Amino acid sequence: MASKLGEKLRACRTSPKVNLTLEEAARRAGLSKSYLWELENRESQKPSAEKLQAIADVLGQDVSFFLDDTIDTPQESNKDKEFFRSYSKLEPEAKEKLRQILDVLKKS
Repeated sequence: MASKLGEKLRACRTSPKVNLTLEEAARRAGLSKSYLWELENRESQKPSAEKLQAIADVLGQDVSFFLDDTIDTPQESNKDKEFFRSYSKLEPEAKEKLRQILDVLKKS
């Protein structure tokens, strides 16, 4: 039986927007096809943060979507996806500045 993580991975990978085979998604994430299959189909899989981030990048999702235990379908807009892709490419200092700006905006 698949875990919630596995269900989310498969749903994103096979969605019309992404539409990747297991093999292609694994290749783009730098993982083996069998490892990605295990994540999608086995219970209690716990990928490293680096591997989960690589998969999230390939699938156009924020990694937090996969860490949440709910099984909601992804609802991010294209602008959100582009923002997260751009964010993931920033240097750590720039990411920290953006987080600080977001904290200020949330408080106002």
